[in-house]
Amino acid sequence: MSRRSGTGWAADLALGARLVFAGGRNGLLRTLMTALGVGLGVALLLTSTSVSTMLGGRSERTAARDDQFFGVDQPPPGDRTLLVMAADTTYRDAAIRGRLLQPDGAHPPVPPGLTRLPGPGELVVSPALARLLDSADGALLRPRLAHPVVGTIADRGLSGPNEYAYYLGTDRLRPGGGTMRIDRFGTEPSGEALDPVLMLLVLIIFVVLLLPIAVFIAAAVRFGGEARDRRLAALRLVGADTVTTRRVAAGEALVGAVFGLLAGAVLFLLGRQLVERVTLEGISAFAEDVRPSPALTVLIVLAVPALAVAVAQLALRRIVVEPLGVVRRSADRRRRLWWRLTVPIVGVALLAPLRGGIDQTGGPVNQAQVITGVVLLLVGVAALLPWLVEAVVGRLRGGSVSWQLAIRRLQLDSESSARMVSGVAVAVAGGIALQMLFAGVQHDYVRATGQDVSRAQTMVLVRGDLAGADAGSLAERFRSVPGVDRAVSVLDATVSPVGSVPDEYGERPGTLLRIADCTAVRELASPDRCVDGDMFQIVDDQSPARADLPAPGQQVELGFRDPETTRWTVPSGLRTVPTRTDPSGSRVTGLLATPGALGPATLHGLGATVYLTMDLARPDTIELVRNVAAGIGPGADVQTLRATEEVTRFAQLRRGLYVGVVATLLLLGASLLVGILEQLRERRRSLAVLVAFGTRRGTLGASVLWQTALPVLLGLALAILLGTALGGILLALVGQAVRLDWSSIGAMSGIAAGVVLLVTGASLPVLWRLLRPTGLRTE
Repeated sequence: MSRRSGTGWAADLALGARLVFAGGRNGLLRTLMTALGVGLGVALLLTSTSVSTMLGGRSERTAARDDQFFGVDQPPPGDRTLLVMAADTTYRDAAIRGRLLQPDGAHPPVPPGLTRLPGPGELVVSPALARLLDSADGALLRPRLAHPVVGTIADRGLSGPNEYAYYLGTDRLRPGGGTMRIDRFGTEPSGEALDPVLMLLVLIIFVVLLLPIAVFIAAAVRFGGEARDRRLAALRLVGADTVTTRRVAAGEALVGAVFGLLAGAVLFLLGRQLVERVTLEGISAFAEDVRPSPALTVLIVLAVPALAVAVAQLALRRIVVEPLGVVRRSADRRRRLWWRLTVPIVGVALLAPLRGGIDQTGGPVNQAQVITGVVLLLVGVAALLPWLVEAVVGRLRGGSVSWQLAIRRLQLDSESSARMVSGVAVAVAGGIALQMLFAGVQHDYVRATGQDVSRAQTMVLVRGDLAGADAGSLAERFRSVPGVDRAVSVLDATVSPVGSVPDEYGERPGTLLRIADCTAVRELASPDRCVDGDMFQIVDDQSPARADLPAPGQQVELGFRDPETTRWTVPSGLRTVPTRTDPSGSRVTGLLATPGALGPATLHGLGATVYLTMDLARPDTIELVRNVAAGIGPGADVQTLRATEEVTRFAQLRRGLYVGVVATLLLLGASLLVGILEQLRERRRSLAVLVAFGTRRGTLGASVLWQTALPVLLGLALAILLGTALGGILLALVGQAVRLDWSSIGAMSGIAAGVVLLVTGASLPVLWRLLRPTGLRTE
């Protein structure tokens, strides 16, 4: 076939496209494998571009139902106002959003997702919470929400389909304390600005999660490369020149990329329907929120075919397509190392000027410079891996039959194996670097709470009016819970001067009065002695400002709200004692009385704090404690005390990294399986010949394992080397000392190795089928 002058590039591309379908069943299978490999990558890219819409939809719905307007003047009671109290709880580490609602009039606001407010004692729940309450797993939760369910919260009132949430109607709320009066639901969605260090983490996470996908897509378009090269040699035999063969190769690559885009769209749409069944770290998403960004979708549609054509053209540089065959990688020409090292070196050079220039209070991060530098360093893993595999396997000799079969195959064609595992190596390198960065900066985002977990592990706060409460019986209710070793209860009230004017919410300004027995007194103060009937003034010696405490003999009123107050005269002879940091880390000043000095049974407006020492290793204990607290009052809040706490945004990014890396490695594992199956299919005749000559099936299975495992081990070694180097550079950017996080390195490498082992094991059934005598048949 001589090339006519009238034949243009369009005709050559069309010829390449026709050749894809002219190869019979094998040609179609090759195209299908390419489309599936590319499609898996495209599906994850489309999912990644949907993250912003998923988070945006979640943010809009949570803002639309917001009812906690702190720092804003509350409206006066009226026909269109509503009292609301947060009644969140936790069950089995799952957060449950709860609200108590009480209308002031006939036309109160209704939260999104509800058609009407529930009446007193009526419960409206989310679909996920309804399923939990109806299941055997919700047995310990049902006593906490023992009210008739009269409705279900619609989707627009939920952050996600699997959120646990409820609204409970009541008539027991009073203004003040934790109760707010509102005349509307909803605020404007607002995004909290990230400091430069967190922004750096976001940028690196973005690169680490998406770059391995791009690397694998580049490898997937080369599936069936040997058969493609033979077709190009046939074209040269009938007269096509080099330019024509390159255009034909581009046409074949375009067909695989286009089919990959279509497969990716189908996989994305199928996965989109399943997204509502998945909950990660307590976060779920509605299928309608999983919408790719239009601009990024267009970029993917254009970039994937362009990448396919570029890879096809670069692959032709490594071979010589002549009329009588294909010559690959002649023995006297080894892969050049210099340009492969240049890629990560340039990345280091880009990042080096930023050393020590990024901190929590600094200026904005140069995002383009950071992204480019990190991309080049990680691309260096993919660039160096083929050279490393070739250099190592070229020096290996001897061993078992299975080992020799694997090594000989790698010596003949190490590029295909290295190409398949390069995406995994890039993901591991990026994950190691990120984990090092997280570990290096976490001390800036993990802060001491001041809570003393050696004295108590749980604190129960009871808001509302505990009229006639007794601290001893309150503590005894918790002491009876299996797993609770100790319970210390304190009653809280407010002391206000007689005649003080309540504010617009009916609350009086005043001083804290705490009522506790002597055991509890020693948790709150440091008296030299204590007997029932004593009363103390507690002052904070560490605070330069002293509280204005009521004087002995002064008449005061107990209670923070009219008309439920009690007249009382502060007794003379009060002993002043220093305050003590309580188990929750608080230091308070005020009055401290034992029950004998002031009988709490006659008082109104009491709250309570209960400190519990308990065995947190028993999972049911904390749930039983929450049930007891719910039985005391609807506003009871059970808090687990912790010595440290993590900044919310930092914790969210850490969870996002974990979820993203695991999802990426699983996708790469699925894609790697496609690549192994394609290699096995291309080698089916040679494998069948080996079996026909007496090679054991177990030997061939072991050879496939070695052929996959060796590039993976070399890739992991390279990933650890460059990943720790990148992690050290990132730590230098934020001014932190370089420390190796061996646990993260081991975890990332272990997950990657496990994925590869699972993939190789999944390919063995296909290998056994290909070893049948029918594998000798050819078309």
